[in-house]
Amino acid sequence: MAVSKRTVRAMEQGGWIRRMFEVGAALKRQHGEDSVFDLSLGNPVVEPPDELVAELRRVAASDATGTHRYMPNAGYGETRDAVAQGLQRETGLPFTANEIVMTCGAAGALNVALESILNPGDEVIIFAPFFGEFTFYIENHRGQPVVAPTGDSFQPDLAALEGLITPRARAILINSPNNPTGVLYPEALIRELGQLIGRKEREHGTEIFLLSDEPYRRIVFDGLTYPHVFSHHHASVAIHSHSKDLAVPGERVGYLAVNPGYGGKSQLVDGIIFWNRSLGFVNSPAVMQRAIAPLQGVSVDAAMYQDKRDYLYGELTRMGYRTQRPQGAFYMFPESPVEDDVAFVEALQNRRVLTVPGQGFGAPGHFRISYCVEDRVLEGAMEGFYRCAKEFGL
Repeated sequence: MAVSKRTVRAMEQGGWIRRMFEVGAALKRQHGEDSVFDLSLGNPVVEPPDELVAELRRVAASDATGTHRYMPNAGYGETRDAVAQGLQRETGLPFTANEIVMTCGAAGALNVALESILNPGDEVIIFAPFFGEFTFYIENHRGQPVVAPTGDSFQPDLAALEGLITPRARAILINSPNNPTGVLYPEALIRELGQLIGRKEREHGTEIFLLSDEPYRRIVFDGLTYPHVFSHHHASVAIHSHSKDLAVPGERVGYLAVNPGYGGKSQLVDGIIFWNRSLGFVNSPAVMQRAIAPLQGVSVDAAMYQDKRDYLYGELTRMGYRTQRPQGAFYMFPESPVEDDVAFVEALQNRRVLTVPGQGFGAPGHFRISYCVEDRVLEGAMEGFYRCAKEFGL
């Protein structure tokens, strides 16, 4: 066998998003690009802000020596300083460059964080529905994923969570605004979550990290404010990516921020820097680090995604679909009209509309729509949704 048994199992269980991407590519070859309405991939069609384009041109035109050489594995000092200053403004906390490590996107950040904190068999609790790669990231580093439930509105069920925090729990990983639901966790919930973790630390005599995966934190709707985790738990780490807020998912640039009030921060940051190198990421891309340094706080216009959200939510609910109204990101997670969400997604495929079944996110009975697409794609998909609504009795 060319690959390991674990690889075979992982490929069978996961990869729904990539699978749908490949289905879409085949349909587009068969029917033409304009006849397929691909809502499967969170790959923004918007272009980066003008400020980023200008910075990239400036960096590319620079004749400064060493622009493309290795830098310290934590990243350029000036970039880390800029990120820290941005976090100071947002949180009021005394961040410095010493709490920041530049990474290859949020995926790189999560992997180096998990490698740094996990011992074999340690448990990492995630909430369903979750980004499908989370379980693989945890298992990559000999951890054990534990799935906790959410309520009807996809908010974490803290009462259920309490019974899942065992002495083996090492971290709780949250993702807000959430992929795939678009739900934003309110500050009151984050506060209660931090209090619960603190109680469990004292009960078990352990240390439990709160990992906050937040690549969509600047894409928030309806005048809501993103609540940072740092004030609510001492051992907290935020993972951010510029893939979505600067619309550069292919450039793989992000960072990891350790709570400046955490007593073990120096050792943790040293471990993260070590694994950033030793897991093979080495360092975040040099050109992108230089380009984003002056752009902390710059983002694509979230109002554009809010308009798409409003259109999609209005059309689907009018047809009879049941769905939570997203508060951020650019995903919607409706209920499938039939129990078999894979069968329903296939029915949509037959009408050239591509979505992703909920079982790919640990939540069968739903399906994910990504609406970071051109308006013509979103509008063109409505006929397929309407025909499926009629077929399945909505």
